Amino acid sequence: MTKFEIIMNGIIKENPTFVLMLGMCPTLATTTSATNGLMMGLATMAVLIFSNIIISAIKNLTPDQVHIPVYIVVIATLVTIVHLVIKAYAPEVDKSLGLFIPLIVVNCIILGRAESFAGKNSPLDSAMDGIGIGLGFTIGLTTLGIFREFLGNGTIFDMRLIPEDFGMLIFILPPGAFLTLGYIIAVINRFKKA
Repeated sequence: MTKFEIIMNGIIKENPTFVLMLGMCPTLATTTSATNGLMMGLATMAVLIFSNIIISAIKNLTPDQVHIPVYIVVIATLVTIVHLVIKAYAPEVDKSLGLFIPLIVVNCIILGRAESFAGKNSPLDSAMDGIGIGLGFTIGLTTLGIFREFLGNGTIFDMRLIPEDFGMLIFILPPGAFLTLGYIIAVINRFKKA
């Protein structure tokens, strides 16, 4: 598989949000706005890329009996670094996303890619996989956030597009996340069959 195919695989064929349906907790909880979806996706992508590179680089040094705990320590360290950077340079993002940034540690996408890809491939291929899966996740969260923010508030990235009175509050609330995700997946599946 070429580097481009590895990246496209994460965006289209193995999109974590719309195809594999992994990482649903941050997907549904943080996408009340397009900005939140984008920021959560970028934070996860940074952790994914660097954890894939590090895990791929140390895979031959890690005994099979302890490779999962080692992966988790690597991921937790990277999440801590990303969280501290966000706290220092984007406190409004930290306030908005709150607990969901530290919870990247237990996001099944990251540990799953470490186990299934980074633990078996070169650091460069693992970086490409992290970019592809990270972009797929970021696109998924941002898309969901755009629809929820538009339908709920009448804005996209805080730019007002329709009057405030026409927003449907349910799309900002948790049931709106499920409804919006379901409709997006239905449309994607319809186009796949065509």
